Amino acid sequence: MRGLRRLVAKKPEIEHQQKLGKEVVFRADAAFAKPEIYDALEERGVKYAIRIPANNSLERDIAELLTRPVGRPSHKPVVWYKGFLYQAASWKTARRVVAKVEFHAGELFPRVGFIVTNLEVPSRMVVRFYNKRGTAEQWIKEGKQAVKMTRLSCHRFRSNQVRLALSLLAYNLGNLWRRLALPTEIENWSLTSLQQRLVKTGGRLVKHARYYWLLLAESHLTRRRFGSMVRRIAALPLPAG
Repeated sequence: MRGLRRLVAKKPEIEHQQKLGKEVVFRADAAFAKPEIYDALEERGVKYAIRIPANNSLERDIAELLTRPVGRPSHKPVVWYKGFLYQAASWKTARRVVAKVEFHAGELFPRVGFIVTNLEVPSRMVVRFYNKRGTAEQWIKEGKQAVKMTRLSCHRFRSNQVRLALSLLAYNLGNLWRRLALPTEIENWSLTSLQQRLVKTGGRLVKHARYYWLLLAESHLTRRRFGSMVRRIAALPLPAG
């Protein structure tokens, strides 16, 4: 029932978005896999993609996908999708379920996941849409670990507000650095990796009569990578106005 209460709390926002003419799509993990939630979403005309736990009945419906492919295993995962109608004992009607089966090299059994949905798109797109939920959680986790955005230990609300704003500013600057200035080989590093491997690099600034020399310890931040970042930053367009 906790999941239903959380859904009811979001009802005003759902109705507000629908009045603006926007299509509302709801995605959630297995904690929301309850018949009353499906019914509530369908009554309000909300599309959804909700992960459901595997069981013997669901696995029987995809039995042909659970057999390991014949031949030498590929280093790249083999991924299969299947959509079918399924009705659990507690459901009033049959609903569409999308299954994803992955075979990874070195693993004896496949990885299997099921998503119940009323989206009218191909199975691959349903899984891709649901996976964006995990991507958003990774961004939140990244903000917690890299810039400590949830560490609000001040006694006054205004102080915590300023501290959160500074954390968000640091996160945005780090994300812009990653998207616009990083070389190709490290463009997918997390902010924590960038902080520990690139920002926390030992260095020394040497002043001469006419020049300044910045001497950096080469570990992960090599001369080639540093030069590539500087060139990318210099190539960025200047803001208009």
